[in-house]
Amino acid sequence: MTMIAPELKRQWTAVAPYLTISNETEYDAAVERLNALLDEVGDDESHPLYSLLDILGILIEAYDNEHYPLPDCNGIDALDYLMKEHSLSQSDLPEIGSQGVVSEILNGKRSLNLRQIQALAERFKVSTATFFTKAKN
Repeated sequence: MTMIAPELKRQWTAVAPYLTISNETEYDAAVERLNALLDEVGDDESHPLYSLLDILGILIEAYDNEHYPLPDCNGIDALDYLMKEHSLSQSDLPEIGSQGVVSEILNGKRSLNLRQIQALAERFKVSTATFFTKAKN
């Protein structure tokens, strides 16, 4: 390690800014770098910068989790949000069932089943995990 340390020290000052996110300015720069890396590297795991893309993604996620935590919500909250975002009424969701079924689901009287969850995930282009109900604290 003693032979590597001097070279690492010299190069670290050039590399460290790419791996540091301690404020909004650095965060914005990191997101820009990540987007540029995604354009260049894509999903090519053999690309020499792939590990940098991976590490930068982890650092951005950690910053997001610390500074922009997502509120606790369950699958019904997500469905309600997506309906509002897409200006949908209860009758606009035939993949769930009738307007009455949708109403019961939104009011917590009925749970989404797997078929409904899969249909909603496909419709809204989100993960099925979005609609699995989690207990609120």
